[in-house]
Amino acid sequence: MHRFKQYGRVLLAAAVMVFCGVWAGPSQAGIQQEPLVRKAVFVIVDGIPADVIERVPTPNIDAIAGKSGYTRSFVGGIRGTESEVPTVSAPGYANLLTGVWANKHNVTDNQIEHPDYSYWDIFRMVKNDDPDRKTAIFSTWLDNRTKLLGDGLPAAGGDKFDYHFDGFEHDEERFPHDFFSGYIHAIDKHVSAEAARYINVEGPDLSFVYLQYTDDVAHFYGDGEDFDKAVRLADQQVGAIWKSVQARQQQGEDWLMLVTTDHGRNDGSGRGHGGQSDRERTTWIATNSARLNARFPANPPIVDILPSVITHLGVVVPEMVWTKLDGASFID
Repeated sequence: MHRFKQYGRVLLAAAVMVFCGVWAGPSQAGIQQEPLVRKAVFVIVDGIPADVIERVPTPNIDAIAGKSGYTRSFVGGIRGTESEVPTVSAPGYANLLTGVWANKHNVTDNQIEHPDYSYWDIFRMVKNDDPDRKTAIFSTWLDNRTKLLGDGLPAAGGDKFDYHFDGFEHDEERFPHDFFSGYIHAIDKHVSAEAARYINVEGPDLSFVYLQYTDDVAHFYGDGEDFDKAVRLADQQVGAIWKSVQARQQQGEDWLMLVTTDHGRNDGSGRGHGGQSDRERTTWIATNSARLNARFPANPPIVDILPSVITHLGVVVPEMVWTKLDGASFID
């Protein structure tokens, strides 16, 4: 099924499944079934505006979204307020990871010099609620874990990952750098393959996958066939992860998968981003959730993703942390 995608409909069958506790096979009279263990994985594919993801064939992302799990979203804060921030990568990631805008998390560019860790990230919330929950990160950019999430830093909540697979951009022997970022494509392929393998075998409770190559290609070539090809390659990588999620679901687990991006692109060439144009601000979300509420099709901000994942997982967050969030859940 290709797009434009249909917004805002939750299938009656899926709604019944959720209402009943997520169907796990034929029920027997008098036997109460245990609720399925809930798990989640979210994926960021960098720098793909909504108009491109809606035009380029992406059968795997389409399969994740189904009939009702795709919507346009936005980044860049609220225009004309203190939360407005350039539409660049690190602020976009931080918006998702913390559920607050940059005027709170203090990440306004890709240098990430002084993040405010008093606004908890999603992995800190999960580990605080239950230290035995397993977490994993698979990233083509090491700074996602070490700087944005502050993994290991006491101010950021200490060690938060049971497994991390990142830092390969610094391994120039294995991934020799080239001008047109072919090495980034190789790392994306490496990272996504490991994410698919690890999720299939280990089934962590919460995982984050970050893929970079699409943004690099757009910076080099702008809108056009090279960018479209990179989007199709990213879709294949996402598809491998989705296949592993489906395999875990067959083992009796309730998985949320969510795919999004961090910013759009400028009008005209499509090579740049950072401004407040509609195209730079307009992103998208694809998810397999069957519990979407009316907030989902109503152009939700990227800061809605964290509370939505937390809601799916059933994580209890301290009130002093939860009340600071700028987003709200689009999952019931």
